[in-house]
Amino acid sequence: QVQLVESGGGLVQAGDSLRLSCVASGRTFSTYTMGWFRQAPGKEREFVAATSWRPDNTYYANYADSVKGRFTISRDNAKSTIYLQMNSLKPEDTAAYYCAASAIRMPVPVVPAAYNYWGQGTQVTVSS
Repeated sequence: QVQLVESGGGLVQAGDSLRLSCVASGRTFSTYTMGWFRQAPGKEREFVAATSWRPDNTYYANYADSVKGRFTISRDNAKSTIYLQMNSLKPEDTAAYYCAASAIRMPVPVVPAAYNYWGQGTQVTVSS
């Protein structure tokens, strides 16, 4: 069982930055694929970014096209925490952001159904 708790959301202006955090509890955090999804009102939950363990003991990161070059996902296994650094925020980034964990490593899962555990979400609102 893995429990996830997100934090770091808030109200910012376009062009600002935010860093989301997600703390995980569980014994095998380092081997889980950890991802971020977001969901705006009336829309489907969509993939944002994920970091997945590789056999050479490195981590692979994958991003949605809409956030490439602006968002960075990272993880600190010692703290069982992942981060989502969001720069150059746009109004269209407004959504509830969810942290998720998947036992699937490769290919990096990008659909919500592939993730076994979810956090409660943190709201990000970007004003124009």
